[in-house]
Amino acid sequence: MDRRQWDARYSGAEFEWSMHPNQFLAAELDGTPPGRALDLAAGEGRNSVWLAARGWRVTAVDFSRVGLDKGRKLSADHGIGDGDGQVDWVVADLSEYTPARSAFDLVLIAYLQVGTALRDQVLAGAAAALVPGGTLLVVGHDLANLTEGVGGPSSPDVLYTPAAITAALPGLRIRRAERVRRAVQRDGEQATAIDTLVRAERPASALLRHSRPSLTFPRPHP
Repeated sequence: MDRRQWDARYSGAEFEWSMHPNQFLAAELDGTPPGRALDLAAGEGRNSVWLAARGWRVTAVDFSRVGLDKGRKLSADHGIGDGDGQVDWVVADLSEYTPARSAFDLVLIAYLQVGTALRDQVLAGAAAALVPGGTLLVVGHDLANLTEGVGGPSSPDVLYTPAAITAALPGLRIRRAERVRRAVQRDGEQATAIDTLVRAERPASALLRHSRPSLTFPRPHP
């Protein structure tokens, strides 16, 4: 989908998905001391606002001005005003956006479902944007969702696997890389969606780059 299609999708009065943060973001980062955060493909800003409400200073980037305007409104509803500098809303296409290097304690990429070349470009920029010791959190619709889950894109070309995401992060230390299950409503009944979740860290020392753990990717069955 291009910018105009996303603007149209976000143009309704209701939020497209939720005003609440992604459940994996909340679980992974709740209680983490705040710092500077970068939210790439921020959409309607729900994750950015959640972070800002917990003291993070957030740069929220998306190419949909309509989506970010809804994020501003959600931010104001949480008592976070535009003038306090807590969230910087940046309208930019990620194919052209280069984050500041070594500037963020946290970079979040949630459901950026694009082709491999652009995805890897964004991941490389996200990794470079981390300060030493900083965290990259990536969540996206998993390839297994096509056959074992519901919702999400139908094209395998834009879906994630833990192996594909970690392979694009050679300079980071992988803390978690797995398929995770998410409860969703489908036709009034509870169903399951399958996502990739990767949490990685920029080593505080270059020596740590050689201590990457071996990874296993469990199948998404209970």
